[in-house]
This record gives sequence, C-alpha cells and structure tokens, in this order.
Amino acid sequence: MVSSPRHRRTVSARRYFFRRVALASVSVLILSAAVYGVLSVTGSPSHRGASASSPTNATVATSTTTTTPTVPISMSFVGDMDMGSTPQLPSNAASYLNPVHASMSAAILFGNLEGTLTNGTSSKCGSSSTNCYAFRNPPSYARIYRAEGFNVLNSANNHSHDFSTQGVSDTSRALRDAKIAQAGLPGQIGLVRDGAARISFVDFAPYSNTNDLLNYSAAARLIKKAKAESNFVVVYMHSGAEGSSATHVNGSEEYYVGEDRGNAERFAHAAINDGASLVIASGPHVLRGIEFYKGHLIAYSLGDFCSYFNFATSGNLGESAILHVTLSSTGKFESAHFISVRLNGAGRPFVDSSGASRRLVNSLSHQDFGSRAVTIAPNGTISVP
Repeated sequence: MVSSPRHRRTVSARRYFFRRVALASVSVLILSAAVYGVLSVTGSPSHRGASASSPTNATVATSTTTTTPTVPISMSFVGDMDMGSTPQLPSNAASYLNPVHASMSAAILFGNLEGTLTNGTSSKCGSSSTNCYAFRNPPSYARIYRAEGFNVLNSANNHSHDFSTQGVSDTSRALRDAKIAQAGLPGQIGLVRDGAARISFVDFAPYSNTNDLLNYSAAARLIKKAKAESNFVVVYMHSGAEGSSATHVNGSEEYYVGEDRGNAERFAHAAINDGASLVIASGPHVLRGIEFYKGHLIAYSLGDFCSYFNFATSGNLGESAILHVTLSSTGKFESAHFISVRLNGAGRPFVDSSGASRRLVNSLSHQDFGSRAVTIAPNGTISVP
C-alpha cells in the first residue's frame, strides 16, 4: 500500500494522487464496490488445472440469508503479493508459487494484492520521478492466483490506485472474471462461502479511497453490517510503519515518511469489539507479533509473501509466513498453525525448514503482548494463552 531501497516511492506523488483520485474517481469506486459483496465464492482446496471461471467455483451473491452450519471453517492467510511490475515480470508466473502451493491449501485462501491488474499506463508517478514506483501485473494474473487457490484478495492498500481509475476498474473486473472476491474499496465487503457458511472479509487501510482505517465510526458500521449478513467477519488491516525496524506493535499512532499509518493495536482491538472474529494484517513489509485478545487471534503483520524484484528481501525483510486458522461456524477460535517462509533474492517464496520466521514471531509476540502473546511450537502449532 520511499525514500529507501526498501520500498521506493515519493511521498509527494502519492499524496497528490490520493487527493485527486479520492475526488475524481468516487463514482467508479462505488460502482466497483457493487453492493457490499462483489462475489460469493465457494471455498474449496485449490485444484490446478480446474477452470477458474467454472460456475461450480463461484456464484454472485443474491441473498443475505444466513444459516447456522456446524462444520469448522479452514482458512489460510498470506501477506503482500505481486509478481513483478510490467514490463519486469517472471518468465514462470503460472508456476511462481509452486514451492509453497501445497502449504497454502485451505477452503478459503486470502492475500493482499499489493498493486493492480491492468494494462493501463496512466501511472501515479511522473515521467521524471526517480523514487516513485507503481505496480501492475497483467489482468490475466488473476487467473493464476485463482489456480493457486486464492478466492479472496484485498485492495485496501497504498498501491491499489497506482494506475488511476482504469487500474482500479481493471483490477476489479479481472478478479470478478476469475471468481475471486475482492474486499477493501470504499464500502466494499468480500463475501466468501464455504458450504453453508458465509464469511465476510472487511478490509481497511489508512486512505479515503479504501475502507478508511482512520475512521473508526465508519469502520464499526461496516463491520457490524458485514456481521449481520454472514456467519462471521474477518478483518484485514494494512497498517503501520515500514521497513526492517518496523517489527514492533507499540500501541501508538504510527507514521511513515510523514503519513499517518494508524494505530494498529487500537484498530485491531476496536475491530474485535465491533464484532470481528479474526484480524489479519500486513503493510510493514516485515513480520510482527500475534496476540490473543478476548478469545480472538490478531496477526499484526504477515510480511511480504511474493514479489519479483519489487521489494528488498535481505534480513528480516525476506522472512514471511503462511498462517492457517480454523474457526467454528460461528467464528469461535478453534486452532491455528504457522508455516515459516523465506523469500529468495527475486522475491519468490519457499517453505523455510529452519523456522526463522517462527522464532522471530514468538519473540515479538512475547515482547509486545506479554500475557496475551501466542506461542508457536517447532511444528508450527499455535498455542493461545
């Protein structure tokens, strides 16, 4: 969603763009958001080779009626994703996630789409910019993500508007055509079905052209609306400072290059209090701790998950994770599992048998949350206090 090799962009370009697009594109955003749920996607473990557009994989939401299923819901979560930026793209995009494909398998698979799916060329960066970067992949990459098992992707971040209103609408169209639920644009709720269960994803970032993380009252209303229309709610937040030193949750407002990135702990606690069953986050581009708050899991950052030379991967910037969470059909926590991942120099993810990510998250969790910290065992099992 810089002024360092970590995440290269200029503040002025971003601020200018967001001010202009928030006014100029509101009608497009509302249209893209549809009616609080772009798709209702039937969750199932991914099967390579299956048609991403098959009617058995997704249906358009036509009702808000909910039932009370009894089967637990299995979900997997990863952090920030992009596969390069046109024209610098991997030659093996369709198999780029092969090393972690089996480890992501779940009925519902969620990731943060850190960029756009468009062939548009109207970038937020000026022609003479030397420290501003806008990310785009071809719209066809939506089907690659669907083939990997992703059935809900987030657009509440600081790169979803990199290519103006065309980029926003092209991305929404590509996800819709691939039968992937989208969440995070203003007023937008991503609705996913797993059997009889309906799960709402309500995603936030600290910007007015997304569901605004800085507007607590509006966020509360949207979470409560989502809960009324589904069996339970998962909240995602794109929050916090960035870079190798941004690993800690400090309970205060965080800023990055002069921009208010919100108070991650305050917002996550508010989301749980407003009715969310689970809170997942990314944005700092590093892993952060995990806490258990009032019976609910909060993962404060899953870091970067995949890129192609878009982001630095040295040190803790290359440590990532796959988080599996099982909730009851009413949203009660049942179990969780953590898989350590390492990104290579090109930003490609691999399962890391050394467990470096697990050890880092354990340390951060206990430093930042004390008695509320989770503990991740060597086999990845997460124990809650």
